[in-house]
Amino acid sequence: MSGIKGMQVIICFGFDLQCTLYIIMTLQKPKGTQDILPQETAKWQYVEDFARKIFKKYHYGEIRTPMFEHYEVISRSVGDTTDIVTKEMYDFYDKGDRHVTLRPEGTAPVVRSYVENKLFAPEVQKPVKVFYIGSMFRYERPQAGRLREFHQLGVECFGSSNPATDAETIAMAYQLFNELGIKDVVLHLNSLGNTESRKAYRQALIDYLLPMKDKLSKDSQRRLEENPLRVLDSKEKEDKAAVEGAPSILDYLDEKSQAHFDAVRDMLEALSIPYVIDTNMVRGLDYYHHTIFEFVTKVDNSELTICAGGRYDSLVEYFGGPATAGFGFGLGLERLLLVLDKQNIALPLDESLDVYIAVLDNSVNSKALELIQAIRHQGFTAERDYLNRKIKAQFKAADSFKAKTIITLGENEVEANQAVVKNNTTRQEVLADFDDIRSNFASILEELC
Repeated sequence: MSGIKGMQVIICFGFDLQCTLYIIMTLQKPKGTQDILPQETAKWQYVEDFARKIFKKYHYGEIRTPMFEHYEVISRSVGDTTDIVTKEMYDFYDKGDRHVTLRPEGTAPVVRSYVENKLFAPEVQKPVKVFYIGSMFRYERPQAGRLREFHQLGVECFGSSNPATDAETIAMAYQLFNELGIKDVVLHLNSLGNTESRKAYRQALIDYLLPMKDKLSKDSQRRLEENPLRVLDSKEKEDKAAVEGAPSILDYLDEKSQAHFDAVRDMLEALSIPYVIDTNMVRGLDYYHHTIFEFVTKVDNSELTICAGGRYDSLVEYFGGPATAGFGFGLGLERLLLVLDKQNIALPLDESLDVYIAVLDNSVNSKALELIQAIRHQGFTAERDYLNRKIKAQFKAADSFKAKTIITLGENEVEANQAVVKNNTTRQEVLADFDDIRSNFASILEELC
């Protein structure tokens, strides 16, 4: 830190103010990113582990894909006309002149991996169920719960066109939110039908919107030409007014699509999962067909989407694989943690230490290290003083670390080959031999409980 400050002083005298400010800014984190410090990381780890346990119950295994992909993996699968591709992707040419992009979402990379690793092969049991947790990147305006580098948790299920898969996957997300304690969660449900249904609805929507094109936002005027369904979920005031009387896509479902949607609804009702039909929900990605959904909750008197997904039955074919049904969802961890915080849901984090060793003299430095390592090897969490602080300061440190027990170690203890282990709450004490501390610390803790 002193080196950085010194460099700043030299810059102030050697360059103009604009240059100085630029260099100082480059020594800070990029806009739209965050440093997740240890006290916050504990919350992240709890939620991630909680999700892993839920997903394991449904027989999902973790997959990890590269943080960057070839540009075409995202652009053509997500959709060339989507905001993600046209406005938000971090894409560039690398030193080999390859067009690559930081991944903006998780589904396309997972599908690419599914095909490349031949998980569609007959010998691989179906359905293939995977989940992922990782960083995603979108160049958009940073706001609460939405950053340029954000962390997404998602699931993908390949090989089942059964509507029970739709209902089960939605139920899994619902169980996650319920068991985390999130309140006021509402499931929004819609169907985009199959390709034929969607094509028929697309034309009906164009016919409806075309006469009022001049009243739409500039983005929606462009979308009307490229992807009219995206006008439906526009947040612009003029677009919301325009689509109020728009035809419903549910009126254009063919018999097969209607039967699939009806089955999903029946199963959700059988599982006592309430939902509302939202015909203006289309999702922001082009690969969806049939069931799509969002889970919405309330934060500060406003609605916030915390999870979204749906069915994609043609995406595997795009990557050169066989016709394969797919269903999945994604949720942003930043947004989920924001909801937990805003709803005052306290996570049961255990950040306490089992033992803190207060070191009275540098001459026992080696013995303190030996004992604390032996305690850790027995499976306990432990910390000690390294800074030669006074004993009062060390006891304060033990309190701040929420240490359950304290061992005070000095020359007398080393000579006697034993030390007092004290319960830091009840102040009860036990005199323990070093051999017992090294080999059977659990029994010492039992005496103090």
